[in-house]
Amino acid sequence: MSAMAECVFPPGFLWGTSLGAHQSEGNNLASDWWAIETAPDSPLPEPSGDAIDGYHRWNEDLELAADAGMHDFRFGIEWSRIEPADGHWSLANVQHYRRIIDRANELGLRPLPTLHHFTLPLWFSRSGGWRRPDAVERFLRYVDAVAPVLDGGVERIETINEPNIVAVLAVGASDLSAGLPVPDPEVTAVMLELHDAVRVRLKSNHPAVLTGWGVSVQDYQPDPDAAPLFDAYVHPRDEVFLAASRGDDWVGVQAYTRGRLKNVDGHAQPYLDPKAPLTQTGWENYPNALGGAVRRTARVVGDVPIIVTENGIATADDDERIRFTTQALTSLRAAMDDGIDVRGYLHWSLLDNYEWGTWEPTFGLIAVDRATFNRRPKPSLAWLGSLAPPTDQL
Repeated sequence: MSAMAECVFPPGFLWGTSLGAHQSEGNNLASDWWAIETAPDSPLPEPSGDAIDGYHRWNEDLELAADAGMHDFRFGIEWSRIEPADGHWSLANVQHYRRIIDRANELGLRPLPTLHHFTLPLWFSRSGGWRRPDAVERFLRYVDAVAPVLDGGVERIETINEPNIVAVLAVGASDLSAGLPVPDPEVTAVMLELHDAVRVRLKSNHPAVLTGWGVSVQDYQPDPDAAPLFDAYVHPRDEVFLAASRGDDWVGVQAYTRGRLKNVDGHAQPYLDPKAPLTQTGWENYPNALGGAVRRTARVVGDVPIIVTENGIATADDDERIRFTTQALTSLRAAMDDGIDVRGYLHWSLLDNYEWGTWEPTFGLIAVDRATFNRRPKPSLAWLGSLAPPTDQL
């Protein structure tokens, strides 16, 4: 019997994919990332450009996901499209995102919008970004502006994608393959304040909605002599963000790899086994990290339900993608069998897309010809869709 034959998930379990706005839409001209990508001295090797033209081809992408058997669709709303200039709101883009939600519901895909996924309006970023004294209030104005989008039949909303990585980016880190630096303390504090404020505002605007955020969680594994250093290492990198989820309806776990830790002069330091297989991003190919990340998250958040909001592998080998995901799901099911309350699995990503400066890593279940934008489903799309549990409500 195959591993997946024994790896059955319960009725109502969320089952689908995730996709980022800037990484897929293309031509987000008013965003800070666009400005960085297109600057003459840009530190990024490649711009997003047209991306995969997701802004225009979203309906085709939804239909591909639904036809494959997916039940859930996590996607991003781009703040810089909603408020491209300070105080100037695009009603056309509010309607654009509302059409995505309406169509997802028509197709039987439960939409799960993410309100912030790394990118900011350029006007906001250049005037201080998250260090602005009114940063939280300005974001809340955006939350109010997208209320007509969120009123379109949304059960769950993710406030912020990977707030710990937002705080890491604030210290200028870019290559995270060697482990996370300590996130910027000031931006960390803003993320915690922002999440709490957005949660309150969403509950006021949409009383029935279930709120949470998605935290990047590695499966940190300390060597024996590094075990006493473990708590101090993980607390600022992800557990302070997980602890903030204790008042949420759910918490998202975004897990891809493990982080092995050794003791170097009394400090925990991440390291890679030189013989470890690596993915296209330079991360260790270690699918069991999903189960480990979920178990550690549960120890921090207590009885808050967990949704895997991202998990996948950057590889050009689709057979390897299926193998990796099979093992990751097996580790997830084992955690659930041990009593961890997991409510869903959303694969990253639906399509190959822009990975923050480069097109080389391919995470998608669907390949995209970047000259014609033609979509080509990989075997992994139908395979993952075939595993979808029954759609009975939770």
